[in-house]
Amino acid sequence: MGWNRLDDMDLAGKRVLVRVDINVPMEEGRVTDDTRIQRIVPTIRDILAKGGAPVLLAHFGRPKGKTVPEMSLAPLQDTLAAAFNAPVSFVADCRGPAAEAAVAALPQGSVLLLENTRFHPGEEKNDPDLAAEMAKLGDIYCNDAFSAAHRAHASTEGLARLLPACAGRLMEAELSALEAALGTPQRPVMAVVGGAKVSTKLDLLGNLVEKVDHLVIGGGMANTFLAAQGIDVGKSLAEHEMAETAREIVAKASAAGCAIHLPSDVVVAHEFKAGAENETVAAEACPADAMILDAGPDSVAAISQVMGSAKTLIWNGPLGAFEIAPFNAATNAAAQKAADLTDAGSLITVAGGGDTVAALNAAGVGERFTYVSTAGGAFLEWMEGKTLPGVAALNG
Repeated sequence: MGWNRLDDMDLAGKRVLVRVDINVPMEEGRVTDDTRIQRIVPTIRDILAKGGAPVLLAHFGRPKGKTVPEMSLAPLQDTLAAAFNAPVSFVADCRGPAAEAAVAALPQGSVLLLENTRFHPGEEKNDPDLAAEMAKLGDIYCNDAFSAAHRAHASTEGLARLLPACAGRLMEAELSALEAALGTPQRPVMAVVGGAKVSTKLDLLGNLVEKVDHLVIGGGMANTFLAAQGIDVGKSLAEHEMAETAREIVAKASAAGCAIHLPSDVVVAHEFKAGAENETVAAEACPADAMILDAGPDSVAAISQVMGSAKTLIWNGPLGAFEIAPFNAATNAAAQKAADLTDAGSLITVAGGGDTVAALNAAGVGERFTYVSTAGGAFLEWMEGKTLPGVAALNG
């Protein structure tokens, strides 16, 4: 990897512009989940310990280039100070005289939070003038927002090309985990991909079948693949118009030596609600008036067997309708198996994507995986084999 780490930079006495993701959920001016804030703490504390002055750049919400008071970062000041165990001051801009004065007045051992970068229309347009004004505020640029790295914005891409740049601790962890999973992985490599629609994960599936040895397809996507084989999936969620595409993916996998695993048995019900009456049937035996809502125990046993022989696992998406019991059983059981193998040191497990994080946490195993990314879109685009502008900019 061609990017610098914090350890490669001399930070003493330097103003370090740190791009962070603190786009956290708020209610009545209070943070309701500080996970994203906690994840940037190691970077900020390391910069302070090395004698640097962290100056935080971040977005919040979608103000679309206008000042929206409800999307100000000011309410985060106290939460950040408590997380960093350091004073945090705030300035109501991320460029210009006020910001420059605030940076100049920043005491040693303190952190400065700049206002929402998306209050400026030039941010999302990657305006070089805005990037140049931001660059005046720092000596070094540190990107610790992998979750925003798939956006070519002024604070994620343009700015990185104007100052000596490095990856923060969170960015470093994300890139290292993904490199271990898809770049130079220990084989055999297994991927679990679930979710509702094949159409939203075409690029992902197309890339994975050429890079992994085993691909498990679950959720509504599996119904589409089953239907493409001529199996009647009843009233199940399925994209029947994607049948030819599904067959093309299977053919591509076969040519690449990737084994695709679909459910051999399924859990079906006549209605989608908690505790609904259900039964387990063979995948080809779904009643015409029922819907497939989860993979069955035989399918989980097969998945677990493949996991037992794998060295690396990449997970994106649930195996069933995990939000409602009992249709979370397959996801929970497979996740538990993956966690057990991770604990035993025989499997490297990397997971990411919104539903994935929620599903693994619901199964109680999120903290037992090797690495769980909270990046969402950036994680998926990396998995799809796309170049992320924010990462590419760190390579110079």
